[in-house]
Amino acid sequence: VRRGGREWQAAVSGTIEIVGLRVMGVHGALPHERGAPQPFELDLSIETGFEAAAASDTLEDALDYGPVVAAVARVVAEERFTLLEALAEAVASAVLADERVRAVRVGVRKLRPPLPVDVASVGVRIERRREPVRRA
Repeated sequence: VRRGGREWQAAVSGTIEIVGLRVMGVHGALPHERGAPQPFELDLSIETGFEAAAASDTLEDALDYGPVVAAVARVVAEERFTLLEALAEAVASAVLADERVRAVRVGVRKLRPPLPVDVASVGVRIERRREPVRRA
């Protein structure tokens, strides 16, 4: 791009938003929570480069969120965690397994938690960013 006598190239980054992904899983600290699947709801914000996809307008150059959703659903449905923090960390690791992902924000909510008062959900949010590996 040429502007004001200078040439420059913009890095095109963006965020893919996946909101309200519902998956049944067996996670919890209490014995009765570990016996039967419960509903969990997840929100993901995935930061990635959009340069190639914006230029080509093809799925081959984009981060296809279908496999991302499938990988996250597998973690929630097939693994077991005591804490939501550990579940969120495993989800973030699954998303970051794709090298095109620069950062991910994960929100995990347990719907209908076993509390003595009525609440719609309890949850955690984490953010993980890909950092360069430093070699000594």
